[in-house]
Amino acid sequence: MQERERLQKELEKARAELEQLNELLKHKADYGIGEGDPAIYDWELNLALRQRAERKVKSIEEALQKLGAGTYGVCERCHKQIDPERLKILPHTTLCIECARAEQQ
Repeated sequence: MQERERLQKELEKARAELEQLNELLKHKADYGIGEGDPAIYDWELNLALRQRAERKVKSIEEALQKLGAGTYGVCERCHKQIDPERLKILPHTTLCIECARAEQQ
């Protein structure tokens, strides 16, 4: 599968997930001092998941722009080619494995 097709499919999935989370967040449980609905925990979890989904959508859109500009698959930190196997797993990654590991430390 070509990079553009793979990124487009990832983007569709991420947007669908974002839409689903937005639906779940439409109904917020009520809580006051000393009392609360246990559903508020689920609402806050879905809020965090929505933020993650929004970042993923943005990341994939940026990867598609890079593909159009001819800079897709190039590490943003060291400017070396990102391993094609890494791109198969994380098609919207911006770092090679070495730079990603260095960032984790």
